[in-house]
Amino acid sequence: MKTTKIHLNREWQKFLREELNSNNFQAINRVLSIERKNHIVFPENNAIFNAFNLTTPNNIKVVILGQDPYHGKGQAHGLSFSVPNGVKIPPSLRNIFKELQSDLNHCIPCNGNLDFWAKQGVLLLNAILTVREKEAGSHQKLGWELFTDSVIKKISGKKEGIIFLLWGAFAQKKTVLINTKKHHILATTHPSPFSAY
Repeated sequence: MKTTKIHLNREWQKFLREELNSNNFQAINRVLSIERKNHIVFPENNAIFNAFNLTTPNNIKVVILGQDPYHGKGQAHGLSFSVPNGVKIPPSLRNIFKELQSDLNHCIPCNGNLDFWAKQGVLLLNAILTVREKEAGSHQKLGWELFTDSVIKKISGKKEGIIFLLWGAFAQKKTVLINTKKHHILATTHPSPFSAY
């Protein structure tokens, strides 16, 4: 069966060799190929691993964990909370920008593209890396969480002094994957205007 081509840089291919060769990842790849034949899936194949490709393993300073990609056309580009240039800033990201303005007197950017954060060492990782158009959470059972949980554990095991920003109950469940003696966790409510926690 045809699988989806993986666009992942060499540093991460080496760092995640076991995960990429796992039965789970191979199954994700096969199912994703079928999904793309039958549905519109975001982000595009070449953007699924943007979070990894823009932040190498040796450059990680911060991990911001999201749930799954934006499901509107043109929004998802492989970075949690981020949207490409020219796309309206989503409410959650607008709230993140407002907090930065309030706490650090940062100006609110005119676009929601967080590539520049990623290039400075912020791994903008969604727990689920793909989604069907207009169907939030549609790839929740695809196996992505097993993969990204393993990524978080590996970062926790091999790195030191990483700051993990866990916003909301979903992200905070990942605390068990992180060695709190080696890393810092900042947990708070989700930035969504609809979030109660």
